[in-house]
Amino acid sequence: MLVKHMFKTGILLGLFAIVGTALIAFTFDNTAERIAAEEREFLLRSIQALIPASSYDNDLYSDTVTVVSPQLLGSRDPVPVYRARKDGKPVALVMEPVAPDGYSGAIRLLVAIAYNGTILGVRVLSHQETPGLGDNIEIGKSNWITGFNGHSLSNPDAKEWHVKKDGGIFDQFTGATITPRAVVKAVHNSLKYFSEHRDALFAQTATQTEASPHG
Repeated sequence: MLVKHMFKTGILLGLFAIVGTALIAFTFDNTAERIAAEEREFLLRSIQALIPASSYDNDLYSDTVTVVSPQLLGSRDPVPVYRARKDGKPVALVMEPVAPDGYSGAIRLLVAIAYNGTILGVRVLSHQETPGLGDNIEIGKSNWITGFNGHSLSNPDAKEWHVKKDGGIFDQFTGATITPRAVVKAVHNSLKYFSEHRDALFAQTATQTEASPHG
């Protein structure tokens, strides 16, 4: 009887384990899909805030390539580049570079650059900077991030592409210089990458990954 009871108990425990695992897997799959959808929606809203919808007529999310340039784009992983076109002609690029040297870790950015090399806007996608100090890079916390609008690789010149503490034109935060310094450097490097690869980026087949010579 004891052996029979143990056998039944074992079967029940096995069934519970199978059902539990299936539920966890189901929950994870649904949660992952929801998170991915929310991230995509946030990304699209951010892009639309940087590039007026009336300025392009293609699907940016589909007209995308990925590039690899650890030196200029801050990551060894492929970096997405979204391409805006109007009547088939290049309008702007939106890149997702990384500022790897933030105070508390990497800072993921969204940098929109017009075809003529002028910055249309910059936004922060994610970061771990100190609340009340470094998080002023967020558009919801301050308008500091809008200070890049209208600038280009030659405006200002290279020696002024720094925070004011380092002789540049961009403000730093009181008690937090490392964070804005990292973002300024990442945006400047994004402009360098754009300048060197603009035409090639627009010519690539969508979803194609190109290894940069800076990698």
